[in-house]
Amino acid sequence: MSGARDGGRALSPRRVQWRLIQLYGLSEDLPDVTRFIQPSNDRERVLVREQADALEISVELPRRALDGPGDLDELCQVVEGVSHFVLLVERARRALPTSQLELELQAELDKFALLATLDTQPASRSRFVALHRRLFDDATFRDPEGTELGDRYRLAHRLAARLCWRLGREHLHARHPRQAVDTTALLRSLRAFYHLGPTEKVARAEAA
Repeated sequence: MSGARDGGRALSPRRVQWRLIQLYGLSEDLPDVTRFIQPSNDRERVLVREQADALEISVELPRRALDGPGDLDELCQVVEGVSHFVLLVERARRALPTSQLELELQAELDKFALLATLDTQPASRSRFVALHRRLFDDATFRDPEGTELGDRYRLAHRLAARLCWRLGREHLHARHPRQAVDTTALLRSLRAFYHLGPTEKVARAEAA
């Protein structure tokens, strides 16, 4: 998939981290996520262990996703793992809380924000709709509905889909001949959302 490349180079976990830092105006001295990555033969998973004065994090990513640009699913797994890492570290550094639902919700939004900004051309309405469909309408879930994980993933997915669609409509230049989405304004809104607390994020997404 062409979207898995950034300026002709594979969109590595480190580049994903750097793009998230830029998108959300985060500190540039966050620890390098590559130091915490463990190649896996399974899907993305982030393991966290809290200690009295430290937070131990392991980011497990599929070997296939680390070997090359891969397909959309592999790219999304990289983004999800890096997204979890960045939010966990950012919150820990500022002694602020997070939640599992917030981690999943933010990861869904990060996939959308990252893919929406990979191309240098203005995002047209048709391209925005196509991206939204690929990320949200065509998604499948491994964990069954009715399980704790399955229900949390579905809720985060549904909230992110609603919020991204609402923001896209708000920042659509309806009078523009190409009906371009104002990506700058869209990302400004996503940045403001990123810095909300976990409860506020869920409430904002539910109200979208």
